[in-house]
Amino acid sequence: MSGEKILIVEDEVIIAEDIADTLRSFGYAVVGVVSSGKKAIEKAGTLQPDLVLMDIMLPGEIDGIDAAESIRNRFRIPVVYLTAYADETTLQRAALTEPFGYLVKPFEDKELRTTIEIALRRHQAEEKIRSRLEAAEALRKKAEEERESKSRYLSMASHEFRNPLSTILMSSELLRQYGANWSESKKLKHFQRIEEAVINMNQMLEDILTIGSAESGKIFFNPVPLDVVDFCQDMVETLQHIAGSNHRISFTFQGDCTGAAIDEKLLHHILTNLISNAIKYSPQGGTVRLEVVRKQEPAVIFRVRDEGIGIPALEMDKLFDAFHRAQNVGSIPGTGLGLAIVKRSVDLHGGQISVESEVGAGTTFTVTLPISV
Repeated sequence: MSGEKILIVEDEVIIAEDIADTLRSFGYAVVGVVSSGKKAIEKAGTLQPDLVLMDIMLPGEIDGIDAAESIRNRFRIPVVYLTAYADETTLQRAALTEPFGYLVKPFEDKELRTTIEIALRRHQAEEKIRSRLEAAEALRKKAEEERESKSRYLSMASHEFRNPLSTILMSSELLRQYGANWSESKKLKHFQRIEEAVINMNQMLEDILTIGSAESGKIFFNPVPLDVVDFCQDMVETLQHIAGSNHRISFTFQGDCTGAAIDEKLLHHILTNLISNAIKYSPQGGTVRLEVVRKQEPAVIFRVRDEGIGIPALEMDKLFDAFHRAQNVGSIPGTGLGLAIVKRSVDLHGGQISVESEVGAGTTFTVTLPISV
């Protein structure tokens, strides 16, 4: 081994220079020679040597042992002690700092080189083991997080599926028992309840699968030329049918939105979740507005406005966290996954999302997606 950087800490100038000359003759780089524990700590931090040769008996408040302990703990740099004499108590203190070797002055050049090489090899081996242990710990934590995430998904799914399943079961049972005697309008009402429950379950299942795929890196950005206006009009028609007469979805656009390269699937996630949330959190009904704007810059802006319950200011920081739901949602059902899916879909586009809201006065989400044509 050669070229490694070594810091010498020795208060005897002549001895220090002699050691430095010997090290240079072996091919090591002497990055500094200091005479105090305080200076040793400072130089170890700035110079980042591969090894420190440390005299145990140094003048001042910080002796060689204290300095070695600080260097090992703060910078993980190996230390080899130099000593001419030390009492038993001092040697026991030195041993507690787990040094990489001892050299008793005076020592032979060969002994110096051998001790340094052994110390450097031992340090490299320990660093490899430490690196592998850290990698193993990181994998363990990741696996644990994935297990916890799956557990949350299963718990959320089982909880949220209960209501629509109960609705389906109750309505189907009532239709089976009394359907023959009911009017068409009353039967239609229960069929609509079943349809709504199925749609809600399907949306919840899609949300859970989507966020799971996003967190495991299985969703990719695949932009294709898209007529954004036609895409949005079709989506609005579908969502209007689901929303019913209590809500009106308005769609307007500005600029030429044809041929924009956007990921159609991700855009579907973004707009479906934003519009569905706007409807859901406007329990009194009203108008939900979707605005699409294409200006000169290579981007398309999507705005979704509602007249609903709004979002408390204190909730904004956690708005896009998975499973987070604002405190003012009350009994309105939901998984807390919709906005997390929106944020990940926007991020995959390299876009931006912002929100303006006032409790009781509605919310506006603005999504800006960069495009190419």
